[in-house]
Amino acid sequence: MTVHRRLRLSICLLSLSAVTLAAAAAVAQERESIFDRAVHIEETLITEIPETPRCEEQLELTVRRVDVGGAELYVEEEGSGVPLVLINGGPGGTHHYFHPWFGRARGFARVIYYDQRGTGLSDYEPGADGYSVEQAVDDLEALRVALGIDEWVLVGLSYGGFLAQYYTTSYPRNVAGLVLIGASLGMWVDTGRSRQYEFISEAELDRMREVRAQLRELREREGWSRQKYIRLLVYNNHINGDWKRQNYYRPTPEKFAQIALYEWVHDDDFNPIMSQSQQKVDLSGAFDRNPIPTLILEGKWDLTWGEAKSTILSRNHPNARMVVVEHAGHSIYDENPDAFFAELEKFVRDLPLVDRVEMEAFEEHLVAWRARWEGSPFYYLRVAGWGKSGSERIVEVYTSSWLDEIEQPRELLRAGFALYDAEDYGEALRAFVKLEEIAHSAGDQSRYAVSIIWQGHMLDLLGRREEAIARYQRAVDLGSEGGMRHDQYGLSYEFGPYAAERLLTPFRRLENTLP
Repeated sequence: MTVHRRLRLSICLLSLSAVTLAAAAAVAQERESIFDRAVHIEETLITEIPETPRCEEQLELTVRRVDVGGAELYVEEEGSGVPLVLINGGPGGTHHYFHPWFGRARGFARVIYYDQRGTGLSDYEPGADGYSVEQAVDDLEALRVALGIDEWVLVGLSYGGFLAQYYTTSYPRNVAGLVLIGASLGMWVDTGRSRQYEFISEAELDRMREVRAQLRELREREGWSRQKYIRLLVYNNHINGDWKRQNYYRPTPEKFAQIALYEWVHDDDFNPIMSQSQQKVDLSGAFDRNPIPTLILEGKWDLTWGEAKSTILSRNHPNARMVVVEHAGHSIYDENPDAFFAELEKFVRDLPLVDRVEMEAFEEHLVAWRARWEGSPFYYLRVAGWGKSGSERIVEVYTSSWLDEIEQPRELLRAGFALYDAEDYGEALRAFVKLEEIAHSAGDQSRYAVSIIWQGHMLDLLGRREEAIARYQRAVDLGSEGGMRHDQYGLSYEFGPYAAERLLTPFRRLENTLP
């Protein structure tokens, strides 16, 4: 069913007019930015978010629900011309992120907004195999078919940028162009330490910790739904400085409310499920021979990843054009819209046809890339999960050469646990020793402490008690704060006190009790 809505003009639609845009540009010069380093503390916990209308309720949009097989997706459209499908961030965000800004594209494109299965206004139907990034890509393809589109331009924000890239590896012939906005890499690489908290003060961080504790207590006492708790957490965090993690300019009070009410809405556990599914994919090298026109847009002050992120993404798309936009954070289009939409319009209007021979070569390349990715040690370590059966699958294909290849702490930890589960303590010790080297080089104190403690565990199980004691003493001497949980073993500990206990009593084997 399709409904065409013509509703009253309001601030969302008026923000698109030429007069208002000119005024907004002047006002933008006076907006608070992260560089003002202003500290805003809301001493009172907000338990009722101010009523704020959805932007689409005030815009001229064609609205429908589209059956993609097993679920209906909520879809909006405006404009005409080259189809642009907007893929929002998350996992667990909604299409509302893009309102009202992408109304500026309706003059040169057919703009398609949608909520992914399990989010926003779409159906929460995970299907027989549950939510996954493969399902999200296939839903997107089913949407293209249902809308009668031959080829479209994918515009992906953040996690949506990952989905746009992953879709392209599965359905390259259906992609006329690829636009990546602050896109997730989808690569098993280290970009360096995230800078998200660089501009947030200690006072604001303290207040956010207090907010979380207060809301948890109220949720338990009042029996709030998870959705209400999350909305209030998002809203209170943002007004107490959390906006500085991904924005250059401080959002308006109305925007704070819309973010909490409409832009982070999804099924229970959707985010961790999809995050884990995403982590299985490594797009490294996937686009070496990509002939599809690609535009990469990065905010100069997008602090989500480490500083190496934009360089790594650009190298993985050697035929792409990268533009770094000033005075912008994660979502460039709402902080520097003039620069953003000038680049987008030029890209869309100048789209060339993709050469058929080059496309065939790209498809052959993707077959080889997928075989290489799915045959790598990293793939097995990421898809296996942390349970006992996952360890068994890892050990079945494990070779000692893996430890020469693996450079990521997560994969080294997983390999070490799999080998421990298989009672191959000598090889597990090798994994934890290499984890120590990697964590030390990266300045990762938490994993550094874990690596030393688990070296002690393996040495205890190998009967090398004196060496084990030396490792535990090193962990005590580190003085590292914090601790670790290993739910598969029912083990939770603080680094120093736990290591001190192991100085007195040897480690005894714990079984992996997860399926």
